[in-house]
Amino acid sequence: MFPEYIPVEANQLTENTSIALAKEIKISAIATDFSPEAIPTTYVKQGNGGTPILLLHGFDSSLLEFRRLFPQLAEQQETWAVDLLGFGFSDRVPNLPYSAAGIKAHLYYFWKTLIKKPVILVGASMGGAAAIDFTLEYPETVEKLVLLDSAGLAKQPMIGKFMFPPLDYWATEFLRNPKVRHNISKAAYYDKSFASQDAQVCASLHLKCRNWNQALIDFTKSGGYGSFTKKASNIAQETLILWGKQDKILGTKDAHKFAKLIPNNQLVWIDNAGHVPHLEKSQAVAQKILTIV
Repeated sequence: MFPEYIPVEANQLTENTSIALAKEIKISAIATDFSPEAIPTTYVKQGNGGTPILLLHGFDSSLLEFRRLFPQLAEQQETWAVDLLGFGFSDRVPNLPYSAAGIKAHLYYFWKTLIKKPVILVGASMGGAAAIDFTLEYPETVEKLVLLDSAGLAKQPMIGKFMFPPLDYWATEFLRNPKVRHNISKAAYYDKSFASQDAQVCASLHLKCRNWNQALIDFTKSGGYGSFTKKASNIAQETLILWGKQDKILGTKDAHKFAKLIPNNQLVWIDNAGHVPHLEKSQAVAQKILTIV
């Protein structure tokens, strides 16, 4: 029913959008200049025509985060979603640089191998920081930028300095706890009914993948993403900033900060939505993205 590289727990999915997207996940070996072996990378691609849309998920998440948004975009436009290096269902090969730099390099080779033309780059939460980083490094690959309740203005967290054994293992086991993940999920939504059993399966399915905890430890130790406050003004692309008006994870102040820092931008509030408007208000988000294509 599902691809063999997707954990069997996918059979617990109940929503049509979740099941449909999980069935469509493909895997491709992406050759890079930082690994002697190609990296098995998971992604989905649907739709035809226009500038390709590329979706980047948030921290400790997967492309299933776009289960509601993806099909609405793909109805009108070529649309891709990829699992970032060290996240989702992409293979966590030992001894790779699970860091912001590694994500950026891997994403470039994914783009170069499969997409090969400028994209509309959409990043949610940590994926927004990854999108900013990628846009600044490879401006020729990005035609337009969309930030969804984006990270990227806070300083690098200090927790990485304390991620040594056995604290690193305990930290990942804490994140693995179903109750912890459910509480995080509830906090991300304005309408708590969205924190359903299906949502919990989507949010935890990738935890069953090989080396999930070690890659997460490595990424955290690397410092993750820092602040782009001083570099955001260098973003030349037209940028759409979409923000859940009731975001309790990042709050709303950073939306205004991005709007002041990025030269060519439009800030749009998504009402009755928390940190993940692409899940709560997917139709509204899709409509806004499609207005700039």
